[in-house]
Amino acid sequence: MKKALGILWTIFKILFAVVFVLFVVYFWNLDQKVLGWVYTQVNRIHDRKNVDIKF
Repeated sequence: MKKALGILWTIFKILFAVVFVLFVVYFWNLDQKVLGWVYTQVNRIHDRKNVDIKF
């Protein structure tokens, strides 16, 4: 019984940590900030290339 409670407690701690991290990401809007930064970096890389479109 003690071992089962230990396993349940470990699962609870892991789930609590996951929910806490997701809440912080959502609350501080970090996903949009990171995607905005990545989008800027990708555009900076691809805007340097000379593009010659010929039809």
